[in-house]
Amino acid sequence: MKASVRIGGGGGFWGDSPEGARQIVEKGEVDYLVMDFLAEITMSILARMKAKSPDLGYTPDFVTKVMKPLAGQIAAQRIKVVTNAGGMNVDACRDALAAVFEEAGVDLSIAVVRGDDISAQADALREAGTTEMFSGAPMPAKLSSMNAYLGARAIARALSEGADVVLTGRVVDSATVLGPLMHEFGWADTDYDLLSAGSLAGHLLECGPQVTGGIFTDWRDVPGWEDMGFPIAVCRPDGSFDITKPEGTGGLVSPATVGEQMCYEVGDPTAYALPDVTCDWSGVTLAQAGENVVTVTGAKGRAPSPDLKVSATWPDGYRSAVTMMIAGRDAGSKAQATGEAILKRIARLVEQAGLPPFPETMIEVLGADSNYGTDPARSPAREVVLKLAARHPDKQALEIFAGEIYPAACSMAQGITGFAGGRPAPQPVIRLFSCLVPKACVPMTLDVEGRTIEIGHGPTGNSAPATLPAGEVATPQGRTATLPLIALAHGRSGDKGDKANIGILARDPAYLPWIRRALTPKAIADWFAHFVQGEVTIYEWPGIDGLNILMDRALGGGGVASLRHDPQGKALAQILLDMPVEVPAEWADKPAFAALASEATA
Repeated sequence: MKASVRIGGGGGFWGDSPEGARQIVEKGEVDYLVMDFLAEITMSILARMKAKSPDLGYTPDFVTKVMKPLAGQIAAQRIKVVTNAGGMNVDACRDALAAVFEEAGVDLSIAVVRGDDISAQADALREAGTTEMFSGAPMPAKLSSMNAYLGARAIARALSEGADVVLTGRVVDSATVLGPLMHEFGWADTDYDLLSAGSLAGHLLECGPQVTGGIFTDWRDVPGWEDMGFPIAVCRPDGSFDITKPEGTGGLVSPATVGEQMCYEVGDPTAYALPDVTCDWSGVTLAQAGENVVTVTGAKGRAPSPDLKVSATWPDGYRSAVTMMIAGRDAGSKAQATGEAILKRIARLVEQAGLPPFPETMIEVLGADSNYGTDPARSPAREVVLKLAARHPDKQALEIFAGEIYPAACSMAQGITGFAGGRPAPQPVIRLFSCLVPKACVPMTLDVEGRTIEIGHGPTGNSAPATLPAGEVATPQGRTATLPLIALAHGRSGDKGDKANIGILARDPAYLPWIRRALTPKAIADWFAHFVQGEVTIYEWPGIDGLNILMDRALGGGGVASLRHDPQGKALAQILLDMPVEVPAEWADKPAFAALASEATA
């Protein structure tokens, strides 16, 4: 058994820079290169690609931009590669990759994990009454894709069978790291604490440089954006690991940057459900162990559920969006009035064409704090961007929409300019349907060296989630002052369908009781009243002196189903960090807080 295994995260999404993988291979001294390409909406795009051609349906960037230029180095350094780039067509991805290896003159064994695509079971699951796991809605009549989130067991087996490259379709993102660790360290199916730790390592690597200082709250502290370091996890058999990055690269690895990524897209930190383990990360601690090195310990785990989460996508008509700039005094008011007039005009023309009304339209005045819920008329901005969006089941209505945008330049507010991208073409609206399916209904197989191996899902259980005690809430005594939350905490927001989460991490444990006092579910619901339509739940996260906030129905449908400019809630943490928090008056006198305190008062 190795004393440690180095795993590099070379990419966090389809479209990430291929320089990440190159950096990991050339500078990382890694044993494994892992890459995550799949989001829920990506699967729908790949399904449409495969429907057009049997040779498509995987992420071609992995083959052409990553493996083609790096195949020789990967082979020479004996680096193993694990990725979900197979998407909806692992066979086509394997064949394209094999052609690249043949051209490069390298002999690398490719294994393929199958079983995630359960589209053939859709009718049976619909007839069985399968409903959406969050809303309880029935399964749509027509689906674009239906994929179960598989775990790490097939990846581990592929590596034990001698595979150099493991291609998967839809697996949980963290499985690309857990699989190698199960293989290297011989972790058993019931070593739940270890499986949780390995899953956490995968969770931290899955979004590339988001853990090494990318999109960090304190962005001024992060050097070298032009050459951001991609993450490396140095993992040990006891489950502890270090997060670091290649020498000489930009970025920052600190407990704060790692903590923000740990919170990303997680709900209850005591019950993060994965196929191989139910993770409890509430007691995880992060310690600076050197320059750009953070040691991660304390992950716990218990038996996984007998079900797998399934992500299905379905078509729901079409959408269009357009932006334009409006300048001058009262720019916000002019933009709002322009948007309202355009939508009224279009509604009239759509009715005259005998079409039903738009089920949803949206006006956003960007630059007038519209994402903060501010009335554009109150904005002092002298230049704003007006964004208009509409959704309709019929493309003809959106063609009317596209044709009636630009006439505003001659008939409405002075200062309209900067129409971007020509007339907008209708784009399909793809909605997410998530459900649970028994693991027994999802057979999983592995193809390696011409052999097909059946892979079981491992043991399951129904253990209850951990219960954390309520944290201390401050009781003001004496004079108080007001500071913006960003003075006391940093944070990160993410999305899961139409749910948004915001992780808030106190800069000092002493601040947390005051943060709890301010961030009640009602206060957060009020702060985001223009967005949130569902319940707000707050989870304690004691290991990192934080809170994790989960907001239901907060993203206008989420993904490409949303008409918002920020459909994935990327800006929500920044918006929340402007919330005023009452604190002891003497805190506001600290030099570090003085400027922020005066800004909040203003």
